[in-house]
This record gives sequence, structure tokens and C-alpha cells, in this order.
Amino acid sequence: MRLILTAALLASASPLAAQVASPDRPVTDPKTVSSPANPAARPVPLDDIGVTRALYDAVWSADGKQIFIATDLTGRVNIWKMNADGSWPVQLTQSDDAQSGLAVSRDGKWLYFTQDAGGNEYYDLYRVPVDGGAVDNLTNTPERSETGLLVAPTGDLVALSTKLKSEGQSNLAVMDAGGKIRGLTAEKDPQYSWGAVAWVDGGKAIIANRSSVDGTVGEVWRIDAATGGATKLLAKPKTIYAATGASPDGGTIAATTDEGTGQSHAGAYSVATKKWRWLPATPWEESSDIMTPDGASMIVRTNNDGRSTLSRVDLATMKKTDLAIDPGRASTMGPAAISPDGKRMFVARSGADSPTMLYTYDLASDVATPTAPMAMASLSPATLPKSQVVTYKSFDGTLISAIVTTPFNLKRDGSNPAIVIPHGGPTGQSQDGFSRYATAFATRGYVVIQPNFRGSTGYGKAFQEANVKDLGGGDLKDTVAAKTFLVQSGYVDAKKVGIFGGSYGGFMTLMAIGRTPDEFAAAVQWFGIINWRTMYRDQDELLKAYQRSLLGTPDENPDVYDASSPLTYIKAAKAPLLSLQGENDIRVPRGQAQEVEDILKAKGNTVETVFYKAEGHGFQKRETQLDALRRTIGWFDKYLKGK
Repeated sequence: MRLILTAALLASASPLAAQVASPDRPVTDPKTVSSPANPAARPVPLDDIGVTRALYDAVWSADGKQIFIATDLTGRVNIWKMNADGSWPVQLTQSDDAQSGLAVSRDGKWLYFTQDAGGNEYYDLYRVPVDGGAVDNLTNTPERSETGLLVAPTGDLVALSTKLKSEGQSNLAVMDAGGKIRGLTAEKDPQYSWGAVAWVDGGKAIIANRSSVDGTVGEVWRIDAATGGATKLLAKPKTIYAATGASPDGGTIAATTDEGTGQSHAGAYSVATKKWRWLPATPWEESSDIMTPDGASMIVRTNNDGRSTLSRVDLATMKKTDLAIDPGRASTMGPAAISPDGKRMFVARSGADSPTMLYTYDLASDVATPTAPMAMASLSPATLPKSQVVTYKSFDGTLISAIVTTPFNLKRDGSNPAIVIPHGGPTGQSQDGFSRYATAFATRGYVVIQPNFRGSTGYGKAFQEANVKDLGGGDLKDTVAAKTFLVQSGYVDAKKVGIFGGSYGGFMTLMAIGRTPDEFAAAVQWFGIINWRTMYRDQDELLKAYQRSLLGTPDENPDVYDASSPLTYIKAAKAPLLSLQGENDIRVPRGQAQEVEDILKAKGNTVETVFYKAEGHGFQKRETQLDALRRTIGWFDKYLKGK
């Protein structure tokens, strides 16, 4: 029966299946994957990988002399401050719960931030004096979440988004200095969310986005801050419009849209003339990140097949100038990334061989200065494995891109182990930035591939929507084809390939071991989905709306739910499975991991499940991160290497 299931999946590669459109690019010969010699190569200690910090947020002080960052220097995501020209970071807050979403009050006295409880993703809004002191919870609303803070240019108002636990939708609101919140919108559709982009007209109005949860529709509005009066500026059915900045008078809007192409591209929109000014066409995903405070320029990010670059665009001429930042995973740090004097900008960048670094970028001299190194000394580009963006054809001829990380010093003798890592989402993308997991595996001799299967972002709307009502179908075949690519490189033993992923990547892992039980010799899944029906019953209302966009409801499409749930196939699984799950996960509730455990244990499979207290979707506490990493590496070492 198990062989029949695998054959049925792979044999459905009908010659009549239509290739899914995406940017044209050459197919990679697997033999071009190489393992360079490096006598200095060594496994990076897992503790060093785990202690390498993540950068969650960064903002300037009101006078531009200091910066505030949210990072996990102590193993908890707390807030630190530094001199803008460089200094030892000083801790400003402490909590076991993650703190981010930073914004500085207009008078410069307070730092606002958001914090949830035990990873439950329902955030209250807090403030702390910028020089340190007692922390105030300004909202204290367990049944409502507040996020997306944007401080007004005058007065004491802060724009924000609010979401009730009982609803899927979020709304736009403003908060005064005393913490009183006044709603501006009254969204009724649970699939839509509002977010503030820019204050305009001296703080009288807000440019805001209204966007669908599946990322396929977006609108731009102007909202009166006093009355909530709303004017629709940009909207069209099945089209994305996403504002990222506006000139001070609100006359010009920097925006990203897929209008006319099905692929995101950046432009400047004139509210008065209703006309666009465009950049030269590119087949790749292009987005406006932010606009400079004077409205003269916008920063644009181009995502070229998983590698991003940043450019500055003069809005008078639309001349585009690349920033002096190496390709990799690069971005600005939100709407407040530019210093109060308009001269410097925060940029975060990482590469496969270089963990995340916060830079301050001088916009006049085009010089990037490292500001906040996040990595341990052992994570040096000199000794970390390099990556390669590859493209292969899947079962129906569809082009699939992937990030391959190859260890040093391998023999091309077909004896080496490998790990396939499908990303989360599914509307996400593996990019060519630093991955602690790829680094941990590759420095221990595993070849790693991260496929951008159909359903991924970055390759156009047709590609992104190609797995709707087919979750675990064509996208799983794309993922199995990633294994085939590695085996064809000549380095990898087909019997020593494991699969590992979190969230939708965890779902893909469960689907892979159930639907193609002979493909993967071991598996690790973090907070993955086994049963879309119980997911729909138990998850947060916003995520229910997202699930409806992918599958419909269980009552509408029972056959789709059966075909798309690993529950249908999991009894065919052979591979030893490790499952890791947060107790407070509202996205993939703990019951999903429990279902997997119960089914496979009853069947007699090798299975182990660990639940982490006070953790949600994605592990925030360092001891949890380290334990999860050690368990994951240990599982594959045992079942792929025989250690």
C-alpha cells in the first residue's frame, strides 16, 4: 500500500499537466554544485549558533544621537540602547516575554513597544522612559492585540492596529498619551487587516493599507485622524496595492503593486493626477520599502530569485542607484528606519556565510557602517559554507528555485547525507540569507537544499496561487524533486536524505513521510499541521481566514480537506519522526502534534514529541532554541549517520 501511495503521487506527473508560469531562468546542471576544499572548515558549536542573536527591531531616538534595538542578547528578546556612533549596548527593559514593535514618542521621552504573554501573539502596548525606569502597560487588553505603532509628526497621537481575539480582522486606531485608544475604521470582513503607513498633512490624516490575509488583494486609503473619514486612493479587484510611504503633504505615495503584470513592482503614485511613475521593468519581485521624510526619494528592494538588493530612487527623475550593500537578505528596518535628520538609515543584511548585521547607511556618502554585530566569533565567513541559488524542473516542467548550501571537503562519491528544508507559509520564500539550521547541518557534513516550491512568494501571482486547494500535492512533488536534484549532484546518498521544516514546512514534512514514505530516511517537524479540519476548529480567527483562502471551509470542500491533510496518509509513514511544539501556539495549536504522536505511537513507529511551555509559534527563549537545535541535529545524526 505504501508503495502504491508513493507511485500514485509521482505517477500523476501527467504530460498534460501545465507548467506554472514564473520568471524565465536557466536550469542548473546538478554537477555544477561543488564542495570546495577548506582546511580551516570545522563544525560550528551548536551553542555558538544558538547564541548568535536575532535582530527584531531598531529605531532612532528623537534627536538621532541614540538607537534602540530589540534583540536577544541575554536569551530573551528585550530592548537595548546604544550611542548612534557606536557604544556598548545598555539594557533598557527585561522580561521573559518578547518585546519589539518599537516607536519613540514625539517629545523623545518615551519608547513605546509591544509585548505578548508566553508567545500567544496577543500584544499589549507598553512604554518605558528612554533613560530607563519603570515600564507601563498602557493597554492591558487580554482580549485585544495592539501592533504596528506609528507616531504622529505633531501632538501626542500614535497610530496602531487593533485586533480582537474573537475576530479575524484588524482595524486602524489612534492612541493618546494616556493610553486611550480611539478606533478609526470598522472592518467587517475577517479576511482584511488595516495598517498605518504614514502620517500626512501635518498629522491630520493617515495613509493606510487595507490588505487581505492571503496577500493577493491590497488597497490604499487616506483616513482623517480626527473623524475616521475614509477616502479610497487605490483599489482594484484581485490586485495588490501596498503603500510604503508618502510625501509630507500626502500628494505622492510610494507603493508596491502587481497591477498589469502579476508580479510585484514599485512605483510612485500622484494622488492629484492619479498617474503612476514606474521603474524599468524587471521579471523579479520589486517592492518599495520606505520613502525618505522629505518625500524626495524612496528605497526599493529587488528580490532576484531569493537574493535581495536595495536601491534609492529619486522621485523627481525615477533614477535608480544601487546601495553599497552586498546581495543576500537585505531590508530596511521599517517606517522609522531613517534618522530624524534624514542623513542615515538602518539596513539589516545577512548572507549564507554571514549572520545578520545591523548597518547605519550614510545616504550622502553611500557608506554602510556595521553598528550591531549579532554573531559569535566562530561564525566567520572564512569558515562557513557557501550557498548557491539553483533551478530545476519539477514533474510538470515548472521551474523551481532553491538555495543549496554545500559543506566543504566532500567527496563526490554519492555517500553524503542531506537535508531538505521546505519553508513555512506557504506564502513565504527561502532567501539566500543566514540560516542557523543550514549552517548547523552544513558544517556537520550535510548538503542542504531549501526549495521554493509552488505557492512561494517572489515568483509572481500565478506561481503563488498554484497550490491553492492542492496543499501537499504539486508543492510536495516540487520538494521531492529537490532531493532528486541533490542526488544527481553526485554528492548525496539517496538513502541518507532527511526532511525538516516548521509550520507549513512541518506540514510538508508530515505529508512527505506519509505520502512518499520511501523518499526520506528521517524527519523532524516543528509545529506542523496534521489535520486541516482540527486546525480550522482550534486556531485563531485570523488564521481561519487565511486557511479559507487556501482550502475553503471543511463543509464546502470536504474532499480537498481529505486530500490536503497528512492525516490521510500518515499511517504509511516509515521514517523516524521528531516533533517539537510550543504549548501556547495560536497558529498551529498543540493538538496537531498530539494527533501525530498518538497515531504513530499506536502504529509502533519511532516517534518522539516534545512540548515547550510558555512558547508559541516559533521558539523565542534561548534555552528552548538550543534544546530544539540539539534535538534536531541529534535526530538526524542518529538516523542518517548512525551515530
